[in-house]
Amino acid sequence: MGRNISRHLAAAGIRVLMTGRNLGPLHETAALVAAAGTPGRVATVDQSDPASVAALADVLVDEEISILINNAGIPGPVAPLWEIEPAEWDEVFDVNVRGIYLICRAFLLPRIERRRGDVINLASVSGKRPLARRTPYCASKMAVLGLTTTLAAEVGEFGIAVNSLSPGPVNGPRMDRNFVMEAVRTGVTEQQAREAFTSRALLRRMLEEDEVGQAVVAILRMPGLHAADIDLSAGMVGR
Repeated sequence: MGRNISRHLAAAGIRVLMTGRNLGPLHETAALVAAAGTPGRVATVDQSDPASVAALADVLVDEEISILINNAGIPGPVAPLWEIEPAEWDEVFDVNVRGIYLICRAFLLPRIERRRGDVINLASVSGKRPLARRTPYCASKMAVLGLTTTLAAEVGEFGIAVNSLSPGPVNGPRMDRNFVMEAVRTGVTEQQAREAFTSRALLRRMLEEDEVGQAVVAILRMPGLHAADIDLSAGMVGR
């Protein structure tokens, strides 16, 4: 998703700084971003580590960063709560929630001083509906929703728009992994696990990564949008 978000931002004329733990995938993404029309930069960071985030902030001290897209996340274990180890729980929250806090803490102040900017936090429909055997992931994404609305209340007066985007199931390696693990645990085939999951969506399908990138750009083009969560789930959370 991060790769496709970066590509769509570049196509919209936005210069993108792509961050992650490993340079290899970042350079691959940078090539796609450049091909989309606006060359970007790459930098390594472990957003769950305060020292790593502080080092990134030092490197970028002279840059004007106007948009934060907090997309990094991990799925965590697929198991009932009583089988999940504390270290597994903590890892999910360290990346999915603490990472957003650390990035915003490191990069928000210049925006407050300039009285403009955008923050988009990637949440999930899993933060708004039950998903068996995914307790730490669901809890972390619900925490992202709470972090987003509270931060929006704190910085709105400074002209900084803070919103979240909650994708539903997105085609890709992460969902493939989840279906394999679900199949092993429940004794069904991988295809049956996939069909059981997608049947919950009113459109009866998963999202494509491009749709997430398009939604991020659309949020940025709605200047009055603030403290909102955009449900992008093919009807996974039907009301």
